[in-house]
Amino acid sequence: MYRFSRYGLGASLLALWLLSSTLLAAPVSFEAAKNQAREQVYHDRNTLGSLYCGCNWEWTGRSGGRPDLQACDYQIRAQPNRAQRIEWEHIVPASLFGQQRQCWQQGGRSNCKRTDPLFNRMEADLHNLTPTVGEVNADRSNYRFGVLPSAPRQHGRCDFKVDFKGRVAEPRNAVKGQIARTYFYMHDHYDLRLAEQQQRLLMAWDKQFPASEWEQLRNRRVSSLMGHDNPFVTGTRYWTLHHRNQAGGLKSVGVNTMSEAPEASAGVRGNSRSQLYHLPNGCPGYTQIGKKNRIEFGSEQEAITQGFRKAGNCR
Repeated sequence: MYRFSRYGLGASLLALWLLSSTLLAAPVSFEAAKNQAREQVYHDRNTLGSLYCGCNWEWTGRSGGRPDLQACDYQIRAQPNRAQRIEWEHIVPASLFGQQRQCWQQGGRSNCKRTDPLFNRMEADLHNLTPTVGEVNADRSNYRFGVLPSAPRQHGRCDFKVDFKGRVAEPRNAVKGQIARTYFYMHDHYDLRLAEQQQRLLMAWDKQFPASEWEQLRNRRVSSLMGHDNPFVTGTRYWTLHHRNQAGGLKSVGVNTMSEAPEASAGVRGNSRSQLYHLPNGCPGYTQIGKKNRIEFGSEQEAITQGFRKAGNCR
């Protein structure tokens, strides 16, 4: 009995040590995440194509690369410097999760990086990072995803469409499912709000484009570094309309809610259901938005950037 208990304890301690080692490997900053993504996730993927355009690249510097634009028939639209380099794209934009933090309202991304451990954790989440041609990263900006059947391609043969006026981007079919499952993961893990229209679109993409062998391998590689997988890739969790978030990423840093002081700031308030925003003065609907659909913005421009329109009954 003693021998069994002793060996059982030893096995438990070994498992705990392995888990601790894995968690310690998780990046704590965006800069560290880019290095880990290059060295341990995408180190052998540079000849198999970037996310949006499928362009191969050569690694340069600590975490960047130089895409072979000629080989993938990429045409520079407007930004030659950024087109000549590989950048790390946040599939779920940093502004989307940052704007729900008080630090963003008080100084934007730079302030969040200086003062908010949870923002740094989200910004460094490897499940949300992918290499892209820099110009496409810039053109996607923080636009929401959508379907643009009549929009022309603007980057040569790169099958990526963007409507700058409508602030909408459509990626190629091959990665729509991966994008959907990344959105599900980030919103579930960090308790983010996701508009109903975007939920419906991503649910359709998730169903139409199941996880590829590479997406599953990528998930395993990232899991070994982050200490947890994307359950929407493995199929252990499914997104349904009005999904109830697990918020595991908040619990891991001792935070209970994404918004640190949402009621204290009389800022711009959006309705995730209607995609309309309201001002604290002159907009009758400001106090009528239910907490489930409420999104707090630091300014009108932030709301507009996220695809919201000003409510028509605002005076």
